[in-house]
Amino acid sequence: MAELHTLIEGLAFPEGPRWHDGRLFFSDQHARQVLAVDPAGRVEEIVRVEAQPSGLGWTPDGRLLIVSMLDRRLLRLDRPASDGGPTLTEVADLSALATFHCNDMVVSAAGRAYVGNFGFDLDGGGGFRPAAVIAVEPDGTARVAADEMRFPNGSVITPDGRTLIVGESYAGCLTAFDIEPDGSLTGRREWAKLSGATPDGICLDAEGAIWIACPLSNRCLRVREGGEILEEIATGAPTFACMLGGEDRRTLHICTSEMGLASDTVAQRPGRVLTREVDVAGAGLP
Repeated sequence: MAELHTLIEGLAFPEGPRWHDGRLFFSDQHARQVLAVDPAGRVEEIVRVEAQPSGLGWTPDGRLLIVSMLDRRLLRLDRPASDGGPTLTEVADLSALATFHCNDMVVSAAGRAYVGNFGFDLDGGGGFRPAAVIAVEPDGTARVAADEMRFPNGSVITPDGRTLIVGESYAGCLTAFDIEPDGSLTGRREWAKLSGATPDGICLDAEGAIWIACPLSNRCLRVREGGEILEEIATGAPTFACMLGGEDRRTLHICTSEMGLASDTVAQRPGRVLTREVDVAGAGLP
């Protein structure tokens, strides 16, 4: 069995990992940074997002989209030719549609973003409320694509671009939708019910199985449609997201940290990105 390795440590709260142009991009949410790390462990700060970055994706012309959690906005990273410095441009204000902090996101090949949100004040002890998956068009037009979701979190799009699968953290399941040509979501169905697992970030492989980060049980699971667990990786720490990357997309990158206040994770820096080689390569989006 392949071993776990530490690619990078000393992070606050790594989330939203994405493999792009030979590097792993991710949000260190509580440190308010978007970072990129290469396979040798060299780290670059891409941009700071003061309202906490979360989900990441790219437009068809290669510009980075970033979910800004606390102010519920979708941002785009632009680099003006005048000075080469990073500038964040608002693509959409989602505060009228998202009932609490925005979180993970997947961006389609056409540049349409599907963004989840908490639905309620999780950290402040608020009572559960369902939330929406919000579709954001490239021009910034936003609408509710799916409602009554139970904490929509990690999301993937299949290689044919026709199916969106979303982890519902408070339902312990993955939910699938058909993606219509206009981006509407139809045919809602349970893709997999998880026993004793809470899905957070997810990624898809070339056999159609999904890797699931499970923060409450300190592990990553590989699951097929219907819920059969094919593989389990114990991480030894709360596990919040995962992404297949590397030259052949057979390196599973796993983001871990600790539960608790943002100030504590910033002070203690328990966050790590772990890696492990797997047999089946990544597929689809992100």
